[in-house]
Amino acid sequence: MFRYTQNSLTKFEQLFRELHYEIRYEKGTFRSGYCIIHDKKVIVINRFLETEARINTLLEILSTVPVDETLLSDASRAFLRQLRATTPGA
Repeated sequence: MFRYTQNSLTKFEQLFRELHYEIRYEKGTFRSGYCIIHDKKVIVINRFLETEARINTLLEILSTVPVDETLLSDASRAFLRQLRATTPGA
């Protein structure tokens, strides 16, 4: 079962780093709580979001970006497979 912990958030951040995305937590008025700059592979997330909301935001983003599993470490690949098995749309 997937848990909304700081450790899970760290795994998400590592997964996106390996996909060459930069995640920034900044102050902003984003309707959805985040903004993606596709050309630069930058994800900006509202810094006031709690851990669970940050994870849900990254889950939502993960379902919209291309994922090249060949870029991922074994640990990130296993985490991604766990996500896909437990959360629809991941």
